[in-house]
Amino acid sequence: MNAIFQRSDLRTRRHFLANVARGCLGVGTLPWLAPWVRGDSPITTSNTAFVPTGATAKHVIYLFMEGGMSHIDSFDTKPGREVQGPVESLPTTADGVQVSQYFPQMARQMHHVAVFNSLNSNQGAHAQGRYYMHTSYFLRGTIQHPDMGAWSSYFLDQQQPNLPANVKIGGNSNGLGGGFLESKYAAVPIGDPAAGLQHSALPNGTSDSTFDRRLARAKQLNQQFLSRYDHKQVRAYTDLYDEAVRLMRSEDLQAFDISSESAEVRGAYGESEFGQGCLLARRLVEHGVRFVEVNLGGWDTHTDNFERLTELGPQLDQGMAALIADLSERGLLGETMVVLATEFGRTPKIVADRNGRNHYPKAFSCLMAGGGVRGGQRYGKTDDDGMEVTDDLVTVKDFNATIAHAMGLPLDRKVFSPSRRPFTIADDGQPILKVFS
Repeated sequence: MNAIFQRSDLRTRRHFLANVARGCLGVGTLPWLAPWVRGDSPITTSNTAFVPTGATAKHVIYLFMEGGMSHIDSFDTKPGREVQGPVESLPTTADGVQVSQYFPQMARQMHHVAVFNSLNSNQGAHAQGRYYMHTSYFLRGTIQHPDMGAWSSYFLDQQQPNLPANVKIGGNSNGLGGGFLESKYAAVPIGDPAAGLQHSALPNGTSDSTFDRRLARAKQLNQQFLSRYDHKQVRAYTDLYDEAVRLMRSEDLQAFDISSESAEVRGAYGESEFGQGCLLARRLVEHGVRFVEVNLGGWDTHTDNFERLTELGPQLDQGMAALIADLSERGLLGETMVVLATEFGRTPKIVADRNGRNHYPKAFSCLMAGGGVRGGQRYGKTDDDGMEVTDDLVTVKDFNATIAHAMGLPLDRKVFSPSRRPFTIADDGQPILKVFS
């Protein structure tokens, strides 16, 4: 047995241990078990003690548009120009800021929003653009970098010890997460926001006493196993189950239950999974979760761009507008930064035979609201056709550094990967201080 175990790789060993634990306990594993299946090694920092100072955002809700959202068709409209096609521009509650016809509800919330119209990237493929936007580093086969949620959970304490510090709702993580940090810093994945945190209750027919008996037996077996195979990855399972059991028995578990919201509130966010994900995100930050990402896919509009926007636009519009308004009414927007980001933009020129837009990383738009950012402003500018950034170019690294700055994260702190290579949160990005109040 010892020889077989030693020859097996870490992934196989963890898979084996997870199945043993499930069998002993008779309970389903929580969704956050999945990140622990990866093989991580410990990292070191130049100084492990960190106390955030000057933070303006205690929480971040990061809305990510997978596929590449068109800036021309959203928040950098070009009225009267051929590139705008059949789309109209709407006035907003922010002077000098217009949005496209697909965002009438957001038009009424733009006094809370800072629009970044001058994002620029050199990553024009989906996987590379998504990775770069989340991590500030290029996608490489030799290393995985932490995303912003992982960095925040690594450096900042959990405000609510019974809940995860980092949650991802919907979408395709595709390798994003804790990177070379320990897996516990990766996001807890939630597929369907209406289903909440699944497999978090005892199975039918299992009493508390039976569960306690199984748990005690599992711990006894784990101790015997750990004494023979004292590996960091094996020890992690003890901590994992302790956290899972603590959450299962905590009243804080109801933070994941959006069914407790009134029909009026749920209706305000819309019936889409994205809208309900935004509602779940609001509930989670109310309960102390630091970082929540909500994904909306489908923005890869090479064909039928305008037809598809009639479906995508209202989902984003209703969900994000309701989120900002709800946070504002509850007095949470001042300490919660809402970010809208995407992989890259789409070509201003419309591809006539497909009525679509292709990938375009040279110029695109992202938003920030709350968390100390001054609303009702536009930062940066593109030319008359949205082809080139003409004023205040913002790199992906600068954009991420601005989020990190708002959270009080240490931008200059070097963290070493297992191969002893130093990395920082946003690489060499610099926060855009002008957008803060």
